[in-house]
Amino acid sequence: MIQRTLPAFLLALGLGTLAGCASPTVITLNDGREIQAVDTPQYDDETGFYEFEQLDGKLTRINKDQVRTVKDL
Repeated sequence: MIQRTLPAFLLALGLGTLAGCASPTVITLNDGREIQAVDTPQYDDETGFYEFEQLDGKLTRINKDQVRTVKDL
């Protein structure tokens, strides 16, 4: 019984840990459009752009002046 329970427990623990790492984010632009990101966007001080990955896996950069809000879901 322990031979089946332990691997199942470890698998569930691993999946739970991975699911807890990502925090989906909605980025609202000044024109009203909303973009969903896989994780919180990173802001680059040197360029003035937010960099993030969209849900479809596309890497995107948006100028800080175009962003109204950034909210975690």
